[in-house]
Amino acid sequence: MYKKILFPIDSGPGAKKVMQTALDMTQLCNASVTILSVVESEEDSDPAHPEQMSEKAVASLLAQAKQVFEQRGFSAETIERDGHPAFVICDVADEIGAELVVMGCRGTGLIEEGNEDSVSNKVINLSPCPVLVVP
Repeated sequence: MYKKILFPIDSGPGAKKVMQTALDMTQLCNASVTILSVVESEEDSDPAHPEQMSEKAVASLLAQAKQVFEQRGFSAETIERDGHPAFVICDVADEIGAELVVMGCRGTGLIEEGNEDSVSNKVINLSPCPVLVVP
């Protein structure tokens, strides 16, 4: 089973559902988890979620996510990075030796039209390990 899980989180509307799946996988696999959030530049950001451009907002998001994992009895490491989310996620997965990435998608990038811009699609194609995408 997977012993090291990377959980990239953003402030999107599906974050709680994805977090529940990451918690479930962590428990099921008795794995360690690293929570990652990316501070996005203006050109990389989703206009619907401008808070991802704020270091303070990203730090708060990471602290909240870590607290949820700790309340469930899991220790969690957090990482905050700047850059394009897909590339940062893949780089961090490689750096920490992740065996699984558990992430969400906004539901628009897994179809043919527009999928080249989808973060989840890029991660699926570039990740050094399996990716579990939670719709």
